[in-house]
Amino acid sequence: MIERGAPVALVGAGTMGAGIAQVAAVAGHPVIVYDAAEGAAARAVAAVRDRVARLVQKGRLEGPVDLRLEVAGELGELARAACVIEAVAEDLAVKQALFADLEKVVAPDCVLATNTSSLSPTAIAAGLSHPGRLVGLHFFNPAPVMRLVEVVSGLATDPAVAAAVTTLAQDWGKQVVQASATPGFIVNRVARPFYAEALRLAEERVASPATIDAVLTQAGGFRMGPFALMDLVGQDVNEAVTRSVWTAFGYDPRFAPSLLQRAMVEAGWLGRKTGRGWFRYGDDAEPSQPDAAPARSAPSYVTEHGESPLRVLLGRSGAEIRAGGRRDGTVELPGGALLVRCDGRPATALGRPAVVVDRALDDASATAVAIAASDGAPADAVAEATGLLQAAGLAVHVVDDAPGLVVTRTVAMLVNGAVDARNQGVASAADIDTAMRLGTNYPLGPLAWGDRWGPATIVGILDAMQAWYGEDRYRPSALLRRIAAAGGDLRENS
Repeated sequence: MIERGAPVALVGAGTMGAGIAQVAAVAGHPVIVYDAAEGAAARAVAAVRDRVARLVQKGRLEGPVDLRLEVAGELGELARAACVIEAVAEDLAVKQALFADLEKVVAPDCVLATNTSSLSPTAIAAGLSHPGRLVGLHFFNPAPVMRLVEVVSGLATDPAVAAAVTTLAQDWGKQVVQASATPGFIVNRVARPFYAEALRLAEERVASPATIDAVLTQAGGFRMGPFALMDLVGQDVNEAVTRSVWTAFGYDPRFAPSLLQRAMVEAGWLGRKTGRGWFRYGDDAEPSQPDAAPARSAPSYVTEHGESPLRVLLGRSGAEIRAGGRRDGTVELPGGALLVRCDGRPATALGRPAVVVDRALDDASATAVAIAASDGAPADAVAEATGLLQAAGLAVHVVDDAPGLVVTRTVAMLVNGAVDARNQGVASAADIDTAMRLGTNYPLGPLAWGDRWGPATIVGILDAMQAWYGEDRYRPSALLRRIAAAGGDLRENS
């Protein structure tokens, strides 16, 4: 349907449109660029030529590269394109009008693709005479660098059209995942808790944005913390995507926007592009520092009652591990307080002085951890726990007592969202994990992460959080409960 080397057209010459044009041109296609704004297409083509020349000069791209790029002055000049990809404003009416005009120009077998990140290809195609030839082809920014492409089929999309753009994107060196036309597709849907739980922690004053980012990167293994990422994307853009998904899901509390982020948008503190967001930017800006606990003396011993989930961290600390008489998997500090792995409950819910230790991607390699003490716990309990974990080589962040702490609640909600997406047929388990690793640079796909912790553990964490908050926001997916009850695998039979 789209032959190799066939002409490809881009409508919209902004950052994304120019990036896709570069990908197509480097792959050997003649590329026609059109933009309604006078001079925009010409500037985009010149910028692509400059970028590619610099890549060749630096040895990052094998040259010489014959770029067949041209500027179109009107839509009629796109008539010979085998595929037209739009990258215009995220406005349903604008996109519908554009494709209606394109249908009058292009050949009957021309594929129409929308790079929308949040609008439904089903709705975009609804007014077309031939809606079956429209498909979502969602690139991630910057398009020449990011490997992931979501192919999104609307209700009317012809399977042959989805297959054609899949082959096209693969020929361009992209990793393609298939998604149905549901709000947010895969990445923008499943990723919402990464931001939402961080924002809730900040709203509840559990920890500062810099501390939350440090815990999620150094303990959770995420490449960038949610607050730094929101500043990079832009508070306005991130909040708009959240609000769009929330609205599309009928105001489901799992996707609810944050009042704190709304205030940032209203203040114009949008992140890097305005010099101020959660953090300040500019030559004279002081970097925000996480709140790390001061150095404490490590206790010489702890008492382990049965095999504790903290055994790896205890081993790293070098403290003597004495065997206790109980078999409840807890650790007792010399002062008598419990040291327990986070199971979703706050420390205060345990009913005795306790310090809860957050989870990590890998206890053997983590460089930081969050802990929280129960209300009324003696100060020496926090000091003993801090010293023990510092002796294990960890930066310790003492945060306020909250259900799920930082990494535990974030990962549990990501897993839940991924399972729910699988349950609703948004994508296969393999494609969900691939999309989240490549589209967001997560260290593990959420379903693989859920299998590592265990589906029953994830359900327990969510149940504990839902019980404490009394909110539907933390309800486990029906499929997650089913898999946990059966002792199954989150990625099987998909």
